[in-house]
Amino acid sequence: MPVQEFELRQGKLKRKIGQNQSAFIIAEMSANHHQSYDKALEIIDAAAAAGADAVKLQTYTADTITLNCENEFFVITEDNLWKGRTLYSLYKEAHTPWEWQPKLKEYAEEKGLFLFSAPFDATAVDFLEKMNVSLYKVSSFEVVHIPLLKKIGQTKKPVIMSTGLCSKEEIALAIQTLKQAGCPNIILLHCISSYPAKPEEMNLATIPELEKNFSVLSGLSSHVPGTEDAVIATQLGACVIEKHLIILRDEGGPDAAFSLEPQEFSALVEKVRLVEKENISIDKTNPTTKTMLGTPSYGPGEEEAKNIIFRPSIWVKEDVKAGEILSKENIIIRRPNNGLTPKHFKEVLGKKASKDLEKCTPLKMYCVEK
Repeated sequence: MPVQEFELRQGKLKRKIGQNQSAFIIAEMSANHHQSYDKALEIIDAAAAAGADAVKLQTYTADTITLNCENEFFVITEDNLWKGRTLYSLYKEAHTPWEWQPKLKEYAEEKGLFLFSAPFDATAVDFLEKMNVSLYKVSSFEVVHIPLLKKIGQTKKPVIMSTGLCSKEEIALAIQTLKQAGCPNIILLHCISSYPAKPEEMNLATIPELEKNFSVLSGLSSHVPGTEDAVIATQLGACVIEKHLIILRDEGGPDAAFSLEPQEFSALVEKVRLVEKENISIDKTNPTTKTMLGTPSYGPGEEEAKNIIFRPSIWVKEDVKAGEILSKENIIIRRPNNGLTPKHFKEVLGKKASKDLEKCTPLKMYCVEK
């Protein structure tokens, strides 16, 4: 059985999360600050006014999440919001400057909000530990980043982990890795990694299945426009709800299409709290509800599958000659997902290259001497 509840502490803030508590509602800032610190503060203000419990950031730079390359591997070809852009340029636009983040945390706490983040490499975890965050987020794409999960688990902080794209086996390995490293509490968020996601993709019936199959608390991280999914998720027992918050969608940006404006986020909180207060049961005859409920589902759907490319993998970051030792100086874990999965990183370190390897090319097993 999963832990029924646990308590978060951050500064003067205390909040219990669990099955018998009101849903922990997270406003995801992501790239919606448009590289303006004042806009980031405005988003925190809006989250507080809407009644959110927390604001979530992402901690990376273009250099810590991908490589500054323009070859065919690093240009987005999928027909989505970011088609034609290099990964480096996208993440340079979308990242939240690290020098802001301690100040944003302090500001959020003054407003009564927890502030935490999703790290994308080990240096980000070290940075967030200095900020003394109370918990961590693992994005769907990083569930397979086993070295990163070990690093996060060693902080002995609770972890909220999205499961978009993930098979049962990948989720199980991630949970095992976090727990063995020392993570005390894990919450799995059902997530569809499409941008924006469609109602018919949601399969919200997966939320209680996550709790049942993995003995953890469960919730929802959503990229579908609107608020109906959050209401249904709450009725299904979600103890965490995460949605993107933007001041004005017309401002644009990488995440604008699936972000909620302040009045919409306020409506989401109001609806969720009403469901909790009145104990309103799910209406399975409602067409929208039926569409979003779907069936319990693991692994990527048809649209999601196109985004598996955004997972991290192992890359050659400097030219390597045949017979040269593979080391942290010449190979690295970065997006996109053309090379070996990150769980093999420790395995290939110290082995010799079987052939000449060019910078900014994916490391495959045939590139490594047996």
